[in-house]
Amino acid sequence: MRKRKPKVRVIAPDPRYGDPMVTQFVNNMMWQGKKTAAYRIFYDAMDIVKERTKLDEHATWKKGLNNVIPQVEVRSRRIGGATFQIPTEIRAKRKLSIGMKWMIKFARQRSGKGMAEKLAAEIIAASKGEGAAVKRKEDTHKMAESNRAFAHFRV
Repeated sequence: MRKRKPKVRVIAPDPRYGDPMVTQFVNNMMWQGKKTAAYRIFYDAMDIVKERTKLDEHATWKKGLNNVIPQVEVRSRRIGGATFQIPTEIRAKRKLSIGMKWMIKFARQRSGKGMAEKLAAEIIAASKGEGAAVKRKEDTHKMAESNRAFAHFRV
């Protein structure tokens, strides 16, 4: 690479849990720069999770996120006229951001009233190892497993 690596931005911890991962999650969830609204949605969802599960909501969210985070992904690579799906391991930061984005995406697609309700349902489902985001992770892992024969093409 010609340019130097960019400096890693330090993400400030969130007000309630003091966890930078929560801030990153809220940043991913935010639309049109409305961070306060995104925080309100997230904290309302966490209150719903606490109410429904009677467990620590932050631990439930972390468990759900860990169940969604993928370990491998497939990347398309063109070799001699054919395109192969090559399984590759993912960097730690990318794993986390992919998991967060999937959780938010599938929460938005859920049926329900209000984003906080949908997000709470997705968090609870993910912590149990169910839900659309966990299914996406499993599908990604299956695809990587079925294309394991092409792993030697890895760059």
